[in-house]
Amino acid sequence: MIRNRVIIKNVVIFGLCAYFGWFLKGRLTPSGAMMGAGARGEPYVLIQELETRNIAPKKSFIGHVEAIKSVNLQPQVTGYVEKVLFQEGSLVQEGDLLFVIEQKRYLANVELRQAELDSAKANLVRAERDFRRQSSLSKQNYASKATLDNAESDYLQAKAAVAQAQANLDLAKIDLDYTEIKAPITGYIGKALVTEGNYVGSTTQNLARIVQMDPIRVAFSITDKDLLNMRETYKTHKKNEDPKLKTELVLPNGRVLENHLRSRFSDNEINTDTATIAVYTEYSNQENLLTPGNYVNIRIGSGEDKMALLVPQAAIAQDSNGSYVVTVNDENIAEQKRVILGDIIGTQQVVLEGLNPEDKVIIQGLQKVSNGQKVKASLVKEESIEE
Repeated sequence: MIRNRVIIKNVVIFGLCAYFGWFLKGRLTPSGAMMGAGARGEPYVLIQELETRNIAPKKSFIGHVEAIKSVNLQPQVTGYVEKVLFQEGSLVQEGDLLFVIEQKRYLANVELRQAELDSAKANLVRAERDFRRQSSLSKQNYASKATLDNAESDYLQAKAAVAQAQANLDLAKIDLDYTEIKAPITGYIGKALVTEGNYVGSTTQNLARIVQMDPIRVAFSITDKDLLNMRETYKTHKKNEDPKLKTELVLPNGRVLENHLRSRFSDNEINTDTATIAVYTEYSNQENLLTPGNYVNIRIGSGEDKMALLVPQAAIAQDSNGSYVVTVNDENIAEQKRVILGDIIGTQQVVLEGLNPEDKVIIQGLQKVSNGQKVKASLVKEESIEE
């Protein structure tokens, strides 16, 4: 008997605890507070603006960003690096001086070759005078044929010596020019792989690398069917004096670059392993948003814009009469509007009829609102919903 009383007592205590816990939860949670506020007066709702977007059909591909031009700087002469004249990671212009290799030895060699050329020219003057003299004497029968032949041979050898000396001087000047390493293209230079004081040789050793950033190339692969469709679209728009295809590049951070396409070409054969062909597109990259090695999403359309009004699917409700949404005007009055819907795009749906671009629709709290009722509304952005 006593045991039964203890059991009943525990059940009663447990029930009271559960009741008070439920009561406190209803009072303290935000949803409970909203329900309480809605019961006392105007319901609380979340509203969102409509989006107008170009929904023209587009093909999407994964593209790989690559440089159109890139150069590895290599020394053509041997010596110690005297100067490094650039800031790592900076933009360098074609012709900018980047490295200087010790020049004393090459300057001395140029002076030596110049002296050899001067000597050869002086010897040529003497040999030419002697040949002319012997030629004149030979005509007067005062010089033998052998003497004339020797004079002619000396003259020809002197001319050849001048040509050789000139070539040696030219080579020496070329080597001297190679001691100054200049940028062959305009682009961004990376890390200096060799610093001042290091000895370099005319081998495969790299000093630095320059990569062209603007324009830049995006490569992607498509099927032969897509290639044919793309060519047909291009021809059609070319006849209409609008040869540019509409393109979008979606960067890794979600930013979209539109219509930066400058030119394109496709490879000359289909890859039999993947049954696709490579397409190379050239883009303007003045903001340096595209970096070689990146992967981007490239979307290519027909070039004809098709603007549509989109409504969040969370705002759409249905009854026996069809689909409808509830909008909130500037005076926070709810108004039910019948809509005719089109295709679904992501979390939104195309509105064909029934809404205006400036409308704001209820996306949360719709079940608490009746037509013509005043509400408490908070505007939310699409980005915050996605997050």
